[in-house]
Amino acid sequence: MSDWSLKNPYMSQITENYVLNGKGSKKETRHIVFALGDSGLDYKVGDALGVLSENPPHIVEELIQVQGWDRNQLVSTHNGERDVYTALKKDFEVHMANKKFVQSLAHKVVASGMRISLSIVARSRNGEEWSADDEGDLPPGLSPGQPSDDPVAKVEALVVDAKAIEDYLWTRDYVDIMREFDVKYTPEEFLELADRLKPRLYSIASSHDAHPGFVELTVGIVRFEYNGRVRGGLCTQFMADEIDTSGAPIGVFMSPTKSFILPENKDIDIIMVGPGTGIAPFRAFMEQRVFDGGKGRNWLFFGDQSSKTEFYYQETIEGWMDSGDLFRFTTAWSRDQAEKIYVQHRLIEHGAEIWQWFENGAYFYICGDKTYMAKDVHRALISIAEEHGGMSNEDATHFIEKTMMREQKRYLRDVY
Repeated sequence: MSDWSLKNPYMSQITENYVLNGKGSKKETRHIVFALGDSGLDYKVGDALGVLSENPPHIVEELIQVQGWDRNQLVSTHNGERDVYTALKKDFEVHMANKKFVQSLAHKVVASGMRISLSIVARSRNGEEWSADDEGDLPPGLSPGQPSDDPVAKVEALVVDAKAIEDYLWTRDYVDIMREFDVKYTPEEFLELADRLKPRLYSIASSHDAHPGFVELTVGIVRFEYNGRVRGGLCTQFMADEIDTSGAPIGVFMSPTKSFILPENKDIDIIMVGPGTGIAPFRAFMEQRVFDGGKGRNWLFFGDQSSKTEFYYQETIEGWMDSGDLFRFTTAWSRDQAEKIYVQHRLIEHGAEIWQWFENGAYFYICGDKTYMAKDVHRALISIAEEHGGMSNEDATHFIEKTMMREQKRYLRDVY
């Protein structure tokens, strides 16, 4: 057992880093492999890998420039004394702003007495468009077409409501806000407000038995532009662009799971639902089940936009099908036909057989989006229990949420 941890990460190297999507995809999903070297690190399927990233250099440079800071000035941080550039690059989250910083504007604006113009712009969140015409969603005190000339009023209208701050921050980072309000902070003032840089956790996509000395991930790279500036996911861009397979060190540690585990009895059937990058732990599960050689059947539900561009690990999956290790593989390609089809629709379609598996003691696993997909799948399971188990809605809900999930612990989730 090794003693590597968040506070003492193992400095690994990325040995493989390639795009899984087919040509023409609007997504960028990567398979990333880390070498464990002589670390002694071990893991089991279902565990997560903690990855320590750094901020994008261009955002650090923009921040220093807009504030006019001396990049070589020494400052004290939780990681000791650093120059300003290193502190911003490695110690604090500067790729996105926080509520504490927005709240600090009130003092800055009042103290300076400056006159500023706060504009509410169109934004998109969770796929829903919103614009300044949606008057009901505006922060209190701000109405479209009637901007206040009083900077204090503008800031007060923003900071009195947590939802207004959240909406405001959705499309702005520190550089945006500093430019919008023309406010200046000393490096020490800013670092007092900024959040410490946190690791990102990723579901492990490999079995250590199948890949000794390595740990593998399936990662969706987040990229977008706003206000004419390139943005994206902090850790995903760091792995894809800054580290890649350069051999540069990258800090990692294991985050073991207590509950998202395979059944001890290798002859028990399992059903896995993992659309998109949610396939990651189930690639690991399948590798482990093949390695262990039990008699339990494996049924994988997978979905994404199109089979032409998002069929991740196609050759591997087809190999498992040919060998009989994967008993059934059910897909839901949302854009390959006129109507949108998702994994929950496929579960309903196969409800009778799924219920037979449940009655036979099968374990049910789900990995992926917590906000929409996991809730839809959960509702589908209750519907299956009603229709094929002959239960009332109340009894079906109790069976799925209490009996399977809590008492028998055979409905297990890795959602985020």
